[in-house]
Amino acid sequence: MELDERIITRAIVEEFTNVFLDYTDVDVALVGGGPANLVAARYLAEAGLKTVLFEKKLSVGGGMWGGGMMFPRIVVQEEARRILDDFDVPYNEYEEGYYVANSVGTVGKLISAAVSAGVEIFNLVSFEDVMIRDNDEVCGLVINWTAVEIARLHVDPLTIRSRLVLDGTGHEATVCNTVQRKIPGAFGGKKVVGEKPMWADTGERLVMENTREVYPGLIVTGMAANAIAGSPRMGPVFGGMLLSGEKAAQLAISRLKD
Repeated sequence: MELDERIITRAIVEEFTNVFLDYTDVDVALVGGGPANLVAARYLAEAGLKTVLFEKKLSVGGGMWGGGMMFPRIVVQEEARRILDDFDVPYNEYEEGYYVANSVGTVGKLISAAVSAGVEIFNLVSFEDVMIRDNDEVCGLVINWTAVEIARLHVDPLTIRSRLVLDGTGHEATVCNTVQRKIPGAFGGKKVVGEKPMWADTGERLVMENTREVYPGLIVTGMAANAIAGSPRMGPVFGGMLLSGEKAAQLAISRLKD
C-alpha cells in the first residue's frame, strides 16, 4: 500500500483528541507514573473504575528504570513477592526473603499490565494545580504540557474532573505540596516535611502506614507517602512501593464503591 502522511497525521490527532476528551471526566486521576501508581492504576481499572495516569516525563516508570545506581536490578522482599507474580515479573531468590528482578523488565511488565487493564496513560503532561469544590475538597486536576512548564511559557492549563486523585509523585510529593500551599490548614496544621535519610527496613514498613487519604479527595502513595509524613527513604528495594500501590487502590475502590 502507498502511505499518505496526511492520513497518518489525522489518525494520531483524531485518536488522541477523542481519547483525551473522554478522559476529562474520570473516577480516579493518578499523578506520577512510578511503580506505586502503576500498580494502583492496574487494580483500579480492573475494578471497573475509569482510570487515567499523567506522567510529566517522556517515560513512565519513575525511578525504577535505573535500579540501584544504574545497575538495572531491584530487590523485592518476601511480603511483596506475590505482586511480582501477579504482574508476571521474572525474578531470582538471592537469599531467603530477598528477590532480585531486572528493573527494566519489571517496569515493562507494570506498564503493560496497567494498559491492558484499561488504564489511559498520558505522558509529557505536568500537574499544575488541583480543582476544588465545596469545603475545598479535591475534585480534579489542572494540567499542562511539560514543554510549557520547561519553557516557562504563559499558557493557560486545562482541567480533568476526578472523583479521587492519587499523588504518586515520589520524593517531591507535588500534589500534596500544592494543596498545602494553596489551602491553609489542609493537613490539620501539619506540613509536608519531606523524607528522612535512608533506613530501608523502617522506610518500607512506614510507606504502607503512610499510604492513606490525607485530604478529602486526595490519596498519597509510594515515596510521596513517606515524604509527606517525614519517614525514611529506602533505596532500590521496591516491595513497599508495590504494596503501597495495592493499598491505595483498595482505599480508592472502597471509597468510590461504598
